[in-house]
Amino acid sequence: MLAGLASAISPSTQEIMNQPVHSMEGWSYSDCGSPTDVVQLKSISLSPDPPKPGQDLTITAVGTAQQRVEDGAYADVVVKLGLIRLLSKTFDVCEEARNANATIQCPIEQGEYTVVQTVALPKEIPQAKFTVAVKGYTVDDEDMLCLDLKVDFMKSPFPRLGW
Repeated sequence: MLAGLASAISPSTQEIMNQPVHSMEGWSYSDCGSPTDVVQLKSISLSPDPPKPGQDLTITAVGTAQQRVEDGAYADVVVKLGLIRLLSKTFDVCEEARNANATIQCPIEQGEYTVVQTVALPKEIPQAKFTVAVKGYTVDDEDMLCLDLKVDFMKSPFPRLGW
């Protein structure tokens, strides 16, 4: 039975399943995209790490644009608290970058980039575990990026002991 299941999985599905999960204290991410995605993510780091409600959060992402990203690129974002969907929204990637005065603006030429963005986290974020699924697409609806994030805002009684 397992052999049949393994043979039914396409090579691209196997590549996605073999992507590493990058775990840090209080959060983790995995690249759920494929090697043919327009944007290849190399790393994400947060400061402070782990993120803290009521504080500014600086996100640094390093990646490569394998082709030009034009105005009209968009991302579908789903935020969940357990099984409860808190947000499901489509964002215009270029418009969001302009509005946030991001360090990278559209059109994005082919090449490697480091993007640094600071956001204010509301102090009202509940003590809970959140998942964020991001699927990005070019203006021509080609796969651009896929990212799964998990953020744990639960307070640990022994924060440095991992309990």
